[in-house]
Amino acid sequence: MEGYLEIGQIVNTNGLKGFLKVKPLTDDITRFEKLKTIYIQKAKELIGFKIQEVKYNKQSVLLKLEGIDDITEAEKYKNFYIKISKENAVELEKNSYFIVDIIGCQVYTDENEYLGNVVDVFQTGSNDVYTLKNSEGKEILIPAIKEVIKNVDIKNKKIVIHLMDGLI
Repeated sequence: MEGYLEIGQIVNTNGLKGFLKVKPLTDDITRFEKLKTIYIQKAKELIGFKIQEVKYNKQSVLLKLEGIDDITEAEKYKNFYIKISKENAVELEKNSYFIVDIIGCQVYTDENEYLGNVVDVFQTGSNDVYTLKNSEGKEILIPAIKEVIKNVDIKNKKIVIHLMDGLI
């Protein structure tokens, strides 16, 4: 859904009072404390909920949402994704992008050779890696480092890279 960002996935329930156990999909796990409302995507529908309480358990976030008051109700939302409107998104540093904005971009070399479209982004710890799929269906992995990524134009969904020796 345009205008929304995924920030977590409901992976389980917690306790009997309707807490949802959430796997965060954001760099800042405390991000949930700053939110008043979240949306759960159920099929093609977004359902809004007010956050009543936020707790933490290891690398998970435990959310108590208004209207979900017991385990039976909470179980109905397992495996669904939590979204926020882009207006509630955090301010990104320069040359940082939301993964959802990178996916679908067309990638060209600095010599204007089309390489493919970004179909996935995964994080390695030191840097992100863009997975491209070219017109023959072959996957190409591109490290998202400043020596390779020369220009990212989110508005026009275009990325220009410099092909270093041995990259492809």
